[in-house]
Amino acid sequence: MTQSTTQSPTLALHDGTAIPQLGYGVWQVEADIAEDVVSQALEAGYRHIDTAKIYGNEEGVGRAIASSGIPRDEIFVTTKLWNDDHGRDAALRAIDGSLERLGLDHVDLYLIHWPTPARGTYVETWEAFQEIRDSGRARSVGVSNFPQQQLQEIIDATGSVPVVNQIELHPYFNQEPLRKFHASRGIRTEAWSPLGQGGELLQDPVIGGIARRLGATPGQVVIAWHLAIGNVVFPKTVTPERIRENFAALDVRLSPEDVEAISGLDNGGRIGSDPMDFN
Repeated sequence: MTQSTTQSPTLALHDGTAIPQLGYGVWQVEADIAEDVVSQALEAGYRHIDTAKIYGNEEGVGRAIASSGIPRDEIFVTTKLWNDDHGRDAALRAIDGSLERLGLDHVDLYLIHWPTPARGTYVETWEAFQEIRDSGRARSVGVSNFPQQQLQEIIDATGSVPVVNQIELHPYFNQEPLRKFHASRGIRTEAWSPLGQGGELLQDPVIGGIARRLGATPGQVVIAWHLAIGNVVFPKTVTPERIRENFAALDVRLSPEDVEAISGLDNGGRIGSDPMDFN
């Protein structure tokens, strides 16, 4: 497929803002190439960039945005608070540091990267996030890698519901129970490692068969599945051709039967850390 001319659909968040459903993720993108690859992503049509303090590439992301010529209000920027910045005072300092590195006066979405349950500070940190949002430094606030128990705790403690929870999610680990909980609370689901970090998932015969029938790549089929079930998704690649190819997944149309077949591949195959144990 050639480069898509389609714009990403947007999804409404419960705080009245909207988020582009297909974004570009920069996890494991080296700092010295971040500016170049984010510039290529913006040129390809992406308007949603997902970074984090721990990725070490906020500066490059910021430079790419500044040099893009695209109005700031047309680019949705997410960054995340790292684990050693939990707690009110540290969180307030951390957002200022991220904004300085990004060269921005606000981000569109700020996430608690992990709950780190052993620290016992995620409720206090979530309270600080309300201050950050109210100050205008983040338009929206949410969380990442929060299991249902921790989500319910921060909601009960503050009355504030995260707009999103960004979690590991791919066809081999489709997180259906947590997605249903999110839907019941108006929380959007974001998927990290949406392609299962490549490898076995993209060789799956079910996905391969659908890809051949539609004249698409396996990666495009998996991205189209995420879009079809309502996930916000940001595949990561540093290959220019793949950056454009992933964006062209917006033009791939799966049938309900295709979506069901891909959803049926779930085998509980978590790749990353278990949030209950990651501190």
